[in-house]
Amino acid sequence: MGINYLDYADVNMDEIDAVVVGSGFAGSVVARELAERGNKRVLVIEKKNHIGGNMYDEIDEAGILVHRYGPHIFHTNDKRAFDYLQRFTDWRDYQHEVLANWYGTFMPVPFNKNSMEIAFGEEEAARLTEKLIETFGDERKVTITELRAQDDPDLEKVADFVYENVFLYYTQKQWGLTPDEVDPSVVARVPVFLSRDNRYFQDAYQGMPLEGYTPLFERMLDHENISVCLNTEAESVFDLQFSSDDEDAPLSAIALKDQSFTGPIIYTGPLDELFLARFGRLPYRTLDFVYETYDQEFWQPCGTVNYTVTEPYTRITEFKYLTGQEAPNTTIMKEFSHPYEDPSTQIPYYAIINDENNAHYDRYLALTKSLDNFYPLGRLAEYRYYNMDVIIGRALALADELVG
Repeated sequence: MGINYLDYADVNMDEIDAVVVGSGFAGSVVARELAERGNKRVLVIEKKNHIGGNMYDEIDEAGILVHRYGPHIFHTNDKRAFDYLQRFTDWRDYQHEVLANWYGTFMPVPFNKNSMEIAFGEEEAARLTEKLIETFGDERKVTITELRAQDDPDLEKVADFVYENVFLYYTQKQWGLTPDEVDPSVVARVPVFLSRDNRYFQDAYQGMPLEGYTPLFERMLDHENISVCLNTEAESVFDLQFSSDDEDAPLSAIALKDQSFTGPIIYTGPLDELFLARFGRLPYRTLDFVYETYDQEFWQPCGTVNYTVTEPYTRITEFKYLTGQEAPNTTIMKEFSHPYEDPSTQIPYYAIINDENNAHYDRYLALTKSLDNFYPLGRLAEYRYYNMDVIIGRALALADELVG
């Protein structure tokens, strides 16, 4: 059948039972479930000129399938999320590996037994690894904080190396922080993996959509009860009605096309932008991508190489490893992190989560609490970091609630 694309000017709101803002995983999963299980007529509003949100992929000018908004590798222990996506795609078996470029030498990330031998040499690595196993047990992930908590200079030596050569500069580039500003809770999550498993993820279900993410979304949104409006911003078509003129007055209704809409509204965009940043913008980090094509089969030794001690970019992705595409040439993507300052030219990627920013977000969220048909869902709407499988799980759970 194909997706039913509409111009927003042609939408008849009398024929719509639910509105979904955004066509990434959060929005598309809920839209499909409401349309299919709930038999609701769903309008999907998408501000981009394509579906799929930041998961969108396409063939570039060199004929290589690339992810336009950063690399996405599916991995999960949630069987329901994995099985759900299987309805819309076949899978390519792919086990993601990441290397750190340590002054021109490659070592596996997360830091593991193989990394230890590269960093310290075989003899010293064997001694340090034996002490780690004696202290924590084999095949374990041990954090820097756990290592430093031990009264042992050898364990502290390992922790210091990982902190300085794998974590520190990469984090400074990613988040724009000085060492003193790095949250201790972030440092506490950096692991040393007492294993020779070089995979970046150890989840039970891993892989890549065989034909890419965009065809997956095309199938998910291909339903007779779903209509999609591209190039449509919610803040432009939503008429927000408040209980009073007070700055913190909560919403009393949301109208579309001059009529209050009482069906479910699932909102997956930035919550501050819906309210035109009346309390100031929520802080995010954004990303810039620089693509380069080379007339050789492969350019680097694996799908992702992190630059942890050199270079202004954080990492380079080579998509052919991820997609399995066969071609004589290849495209790589360098990734640069910056402050999010201009919504007209930048995309918010990572919420900068701390107590102050959470309180800032909660002020926006409070404006929506009085509407029992408004549901913020996803990374941007909830000001949280979620992996895509968690988003799918949360979308399915919300659909369960709405379908009943």
